[in-house]
Formats: sequence, C-alpha cells, structure tokens
Amino acid sequence: MMTPETVLSLTQQALEMTLLVSGPMLGAALITGLLVSVFQAATQINEMTLSFIPKLLVLVLMLVLAGPWMLKTMTDYMRLLFSSIPTLVG
Repeated sequence: MMTPETVLSLTQQALEMTLLVSGPMLGAALITGLLVSVFQAATQINEMTLSFIPKLLVLVLMLVLAGPWMLKTMTDYMRLLFSSIPTLVG
C-alpha cells in the first residue's frame, strides 16, 4: 500500500541514486574547472574557450569511463523499482 512513508522512502532513494550517478561527472567538471581557473589566474589568460574545452573533454572521458557503471546502476535501480510495483500498489 502506498503510504506517505513509502512515498518519502522512494523519493529519498531516487535522490540518492541521482547524486550517486551524477557525482563522478559533476566532480570531474568541478576539479577541471578549478584547475583551469588556477592556470588562468597564474598566466593571466582570460580566454572563455580555455575553460570550456577542457571541461567538455573531461566530461566525455568520464562518460566513456563511468558510463557503463552509470548505466548498470540505473538499470538495476529501475529493475528493483519496477519489481516492487505489485507490492506498492496492492
């Protein structure tokens, strides 16, 4: 039966899964942006593409490296969620 506690639990699990799956990509972009900013401050180069291109390349690399894990994690979560539908509804 869908109780408010069940809805809150499902919402909490969904938010945790979102943070878990997006964490590697966001962390890589954050670290890359920080390194590029330090480099720009040290060399006084203020080029917009200098901060955009490295982040884009790192995100593509992270997607290639962590993509299979992200896909497996999301697939496992959705499989668990779909298999629990009968117990949640009736």
